[in-house]
Amino acid sequence: MKWTVIKKESIYRGFFKLTGIQLQHDLFAGGQSKVLTRELLDRGQAIAVLPYDPVTDELVLIEQFRIGAGDDETGPWLIEIIAGYQEPGESAEGVALREAHEEAGCEVTELLPMFKYYSSPGGSNEQIQIFLGRTDSLHIDGIHGLDEEGEDIKVHVVSSQQAFDWLDSGKIDSAAPIIALQWFRINRERIRKDLFL
Repeated sequence: MKWTVIKKESIYRGFFKLTGIQLQHDLFAGGQSKVLTRELLDRGQAIAVLPYDPVTDELVLIEQFRIGAGDDETGPWLIEIIAGYQEPGESAEGVALREAHEEAGCEVTELLPMFKYYSSPGGSNEQIQIFLGRTDSLHIDGIHGLDEEGEDIKVHVVSSQQAFDWLDSGKIDSAAPIIALQWFRINRERIRKDLFL
């Protein structure tokens, strides 16, 4: 299966980049599609980390304002996992360590890969790689984030069970933390026995 870009043009460049693309692609039944016009939200590579303290069985979650949830009846402050975008020349692991420090004042000493997935491939090229990170949760708390990025991030250190309860009740309702916590719930006992202790 092949596809061809006929025309590509920049539509907008601001906090995000938006590109207009005209294309054709092979069809499953044979032949070519008609010329399609699509807009691509250029987000790039995002890295996320769920810090875990295997000694206390606690997770580090964050809460922050999200414009995409502005019309939500519960409001636009979401419980999430730590995440940020990868800069040119920066490793995925480097992003995870940097963002853990910036967003939660959290030092991560080991990283275990979970998943890499496209968040919304119908219109965005954003791909998110998620790690589980080992941390010591004893002194993690407070408000964090970078002033120059307008970040106002509240840290929550919660038991694994509390995080699962928030997940099951719908209090956690964005993709990356749902995916990370589901993976963690499935693998938690193995991690506690074999990997982090």
